[in-house]
Amino acid sequence: MPSQTRRQNQNPQKKQWSLQDFEIGKPLGKGKFGRVYLARELKSKYIVALKVIFKEQIEKYRLHHQLRREMEIQTSLRHPNVLMLYGWFHDDERIYLILEYAHRGELYRELRKTGHLTEKQAATYIASLAQALAYCHEKDVIHRDIKPENLLLDHEGRLKIADFGWSVQSTSKRHTMCGTLDYLAPEMVENKAHDYAVDNWTLGILCYEFLYGVPPFEAESQTDTFRRIMKVDLSFPSTPQVSAEAKDLISRLLVKDSSKRLSLQKIMEHPWIMKNADPMDKCSKLDV
Repeated sequence: MPSQTRRQNQNPQKKQWSLQDFEIGKPLGKGKFGRVYLARELKSKYIVALKVIFKEQIEKYRLHHQLRREMEIQTSLRHPNVLMLYGWFHDDERIYLILEYAHRGELYRELRKTGHLTEKQAATYIASLAQALAYCHEKDVIHRDIKPENLLLDHEGRLKIADFGWSVQSTSKRHTMCGTLDYLAPEMVENKAHDYAVDNWTLGILCYEFLYGVPPFEAESQTDTFRRIMKVDLSFPSTPQVSAEAKDLISRLLVKDSSKRLSLQKIMEHPWIMKNADPMDKCSKLDV
């Protein structure tokens, strides 16, 4: 079905997809602008996730351009750690995105269940993310909203970057402040121009959150979080116990000067990653 969908998108003479082509199953999640359902393409029996977006909401928030950009970017990406967008169709009220189904759902849910991850699990996910983002950056795509809610796990435990709503394809620096507060890089908080290095910063935030269970600059108020990010007010709690190598990687990523942050290639070569990451890119069921 995926290759059929790709061919169909490239050849407008082919039959267009419609809701009649799918058997709709249980809801998988709910977002601001719609819902995601488990679905099966009737002819091939291929299992997908169908993201249903309400046109009324897109018009209300004037998100046409952003949605089109998200769809174009995600369709163009082909990487084992990037969730595939196979195709789309629409009716009078809704837009439907045909997405790869990630059986184990959001990493966020598993992280909340266990509190924090082991160093092996955290390193495996960070290595997967570094590889996927290196691929995206080569294609001039900056994700700008990497966080546990936007990371999915397939049935083998392989990580998939899912939501490209804030992503942009550009070789020039950007000025839009976007993303999620706890994961914002200092240059975004200060409304300065930013580039792909905002994604590298987020890997430092995620690595910390995977190991400690909370993001590093969390505070009582939004203002305090902003202040802590701008100062890079970073400290490592005594529990849970985390290795010196992991702290070293985090410290090299959470650097205010974006040009001095560790490159994605250097992340993959970091001793902590080399020692702990599963080369098969998979995490078995999360048991901490």
